[in-house]
Amino acid sequence: MRPDSQRRKFESILAPADIRINGDRPWDLQVHDDRLYSRVLASGTLGAGEAYMDGWWDADALDQLICRAVSAGLEYQLKPWHLLGDVVIARMKNLQKPGRAFQVGKIHYDLGNDLFEAMLDKRMNYSCGYWADADTLDDAQTAKLDLVARKLMLEQDMRVLDIGCGWGGAARYFAEQYGVEVVGVTVSRSQLELGQEIVAGLPIELRLQDYRELNETFDRIYSIGMFEHVGHKNYRAYFNVVKRCLDEGGLFLLHTIGTNVTRPSVDPWIARYIFPNAELPSAKQITRAAESVLLLEDWHNFGPDYERTLKYWHENFEAAWPELCINYDDRFRRAWRYYLLSSAGSFRARANQLWQIVWSTGRNGDIYRPARIR
Repeated sequence: MRPDSQRRKFESILAPADIRINGDRPWDLQVHDDRLYSRVLASGTLGAGEAYMDGWWDADALDQLICRAVSAGLEYQLKPWHLLGDVVIARMKNLQKPGRAFQVGKIHYDLGNDLFEAMLDKRMNYSCGYWADADTLDDAQTAKLDLVARKLMLEQDMRVLDIGCGWGGAARYFAEQYGVEVVGVTVSRSQLELGQEIVAGLPIELRLQDYRELNETFDRIYSIGMFEHVGHKNYRAYFNVVKRCLDEGGLFLLHTIGTNVTRPSVDPWIARYIFPNAELPSAKQITRAAESVLLLEDWHNFGPDYERTLKYWHENFEAAWPELCINYDDRFRRAWRYYLLSSAGSFRARANQLWQIVWSTGRNGDIYRPARIR
């Protein structure tokens, strides 16, 4: 296809989203290299992300552009045949089996603690904040932790399990505010090393451990922002681990990103450059996996709050770039900007959700009273 024909084809794809090439609106696409058209037509959203990393295009409001593109379903018009093999592999193989459990830790979470310290809130929560009454990132993350604690009905001296503990910020909050003992597991050595410093002196044990190895009893269990790495072939096993570790009268809270439609893999650019082996669960997948294992007590969706969280992370990242650039190059900066702002746009389009779900064992006969939601 001739270059002028490629541009016309590209313009026709963008038209339903009201995105113009070199237009004057914040969400319009500013093209710096005409090879962009053939690259995106050939490689879809993977090519679009890679071209952004290479500086071939920009947008003043990248999150708005992505929101418009997702809302118009443009990604479904950009499904190159040569990438369908990745979908088949994700459907057929267990990409999150025990032997691959630590890959995402090494590739993403071990990037550098300096990066995450600069980007996140003071407790280093790498998950959606709760913005009902919050004005700052710190307040939104504290509100999220308070919401989790109230939903779990935490009480002093309870033994609590944190599946995917990150840098220990949630565990520290619960230990300090509620007097509980926490065991946290992570697949990132960098998270573990800094986390052990963060929780020093508190009744908290952090471990480098795959969740499948857990076999001990806890009064409460929570998992915040980790389920996205479990994979559909392991969902049932995951809930069975929770069941065997949960005391008869216990509660389990799952905080996870969710998708509206069941699909076996995430966006190919995200999978290649940000979160290897990631997979967003659908509501159907979650309920099917937990059916007859745990009793569903409460389901809360505050997906729009993730857009605001991501925008704050992006602002913090850009503000810290003069220091971060010592350890990261400009291509990484563009990749990270694309990751944060494209994710924000996707949440604004309501293509992704943020769920907090509470289960019990269903064996103690008590009635669960959901926490008051502000």
